[in-house]
This record gives sequence, structure tokens and C-alpha cells, in this order.
Amino acid sequence: MKIIDPKNVSTGEFHSYMLGAIAPRPIAFASTVDKEGNVNLSPFSFFNVFGSNPPVLVFSPARRVRDNTTKHTLENVHEVAEVVINIVNYKMVEQMSLASTEYDKGVNEFTKAGFTEVKSEMVKPPRVGEAPVAFECKVLQVLPVGEGGGAANLVICEILLAHIDENILDANGKIDPFKLDPVARMGGNWYCRASGESLFEIPKPLRTKGIGVDQIPQEIRDSVVLTGNNLGRLGNVEKLPSDEEVDAYAHKPEIQEIRTRFQNDQESYRFHLHQLAQEYILQGDVEGAWKVLLQH
Repeated sequence: MKIIDPKNVSTGEFHSYMLGAIAPRPIAFASTVDKEGNVNLSPFSFFNVFGSNPPVLVFSPARRVRDNTTKHTLENVHEVAEVVINIVNYKMVEQMSLASTEYDKGVNEFTKAGFTEVKSEMVKPPRVGEAPVAFECKVLQVLPVGEGGGAANLVICEILLAHIDENILDANGKIDPFKLDPVARMGGNWYCRASGESLFEIPKPLRTKGIGVDQIPQEIRDSVVLTGNNLGRLGNVEKLPSDEEVDAYAHKPEIQEIRTRFQNDQESYRFHLHQLAQEYILQGDVEGAWKVLLQH
């Protein structure tokens, strides 16, 4: 394991490690205006949601690492404490990247990147017409953390109004991640597209209390087949199946076949049972996986 003390390397070098490791990062495509009304549009991947009552977003237009200068977005929110946070999807990612160009102050990145300015309802900065979601926000506080190149400036925003394209909603009126097709920032020139097989679901242990990995029999925990993810899913059940349920499962043809084939080889028998259980887990049948694993 490589150990790096940020005090012993350059800011730029450690910055690169951070951005490579802390990923993917959502993108705040922030539109702001200065006191003269000049519009600025710029993406920031130091960004996330931090509360819902009130609804709070935070992004950071950090000081430039190379020369310690500040960005127009930061200067604008000091002059006009309002911002629209536009969410970026795959259809607009190349235009968003173009808008990150360091144009001179007063140059409108909406125009340079080919985006549509849409007048906001409650704040002065316009929103991006092509964005699937846009949040009109007031700036509650700008919190500087440090004064050198790379120092953070936390822009704490309260959402006043949300604009959501109805085309990204599912039948229940919720945002469908496949329709949203969002992108996120990685290190260097890399981005991540949250779509297709990269999307997966994990049952949240919010209303249930899983038994935990520590309660899984040691023989199963030491499996050469089951992964940490498999054990995590197994530990998310509230209780183990009863002996009667396990015995009833023993008559399944695939279990009978494994028992017959490896009746004189206990190690291979357990190995193939674990392989079968893993298939059940991957299919979402955790209860069935447990009934396989607890076979004698």
C-alpha cells in the first residue's frame, strides 16, 4: 500500500491523486451572473447534496492550483448571491466540457458551448434549457477554506425551485436513472456514464436489521467462492431459514446432483454448493442461497 503525506508532495500531485480516487463525482453545471448581469456557465465536480429540509447543495469553485487565481463563478456569487445548478447528462457532456474553457470575463459560455438560455423563475441567472434537471438556488454562505492554490470555497446553496424534464420520469413520477443518463467526473480526462449495466440495485437495510456478516457461519465466511459483496448480501437478511425449510430444499435436482457427484469428496461438495448459492445471489434469491449454503 502506497502511503502519501500531502505535505510531502506538491499540491498538483496530490490533487491528481484525489481526483483519480474520489470518483465518480457528480457535476454542478453552475450558471451565475455578475453585478452587471453578465452570464457565466461553468462545471464543478466538487459538488453534492447535503440536506433536504431545507434542500441544500454545496459546490466548490476552488482556487486554481497552478496560479492561485479565483474563478468567475466564485466572483459572481459574491456579487449576486444566486446560482442555477444544472444537472449534466450524456447528451450534453461534450458541450459542458467546452463550457469549462477559461474564457475571458464577460464571455457567455451559453453562447460558446451552444446552450439555450432559459429565464429562471426566482433567480437572476438563467438555466440551461438542455439540462434534464435544474435547481434555482440562493447562496446562503460562501465558506473559504485556505488561501493557497487549490483551496476550497464552499458555496452553500438552498434550492428555491426545481425544474425536471418529465421525459426522465418513470410511471410513478420518480426520476428514472436510465432515462436521466447522468455523467460524472473521474480523474484526468475521464468521465463516467451512469447507464446500462453500470446501474444496479442493492436493497437498503433501512427498515430491517440484517444479521450481519459476523453472524454468518465461519465455513461460509471463509469460502473461496463467495465474495465480500456476496457476504454483505447474505448478512442483510433478518433471520436464517428454518431447518425444515433447508431440508425441503434438499430435494431440488441441482442440489441432489451435486450431492451425488461429490458424495465422497466433502471439499468439492461444499465448493459447488457455494457456486450454486452464488448464482442464486446474483439472481436476487438470497433466501434460496441461504437454503443452499446450509445443506448438510
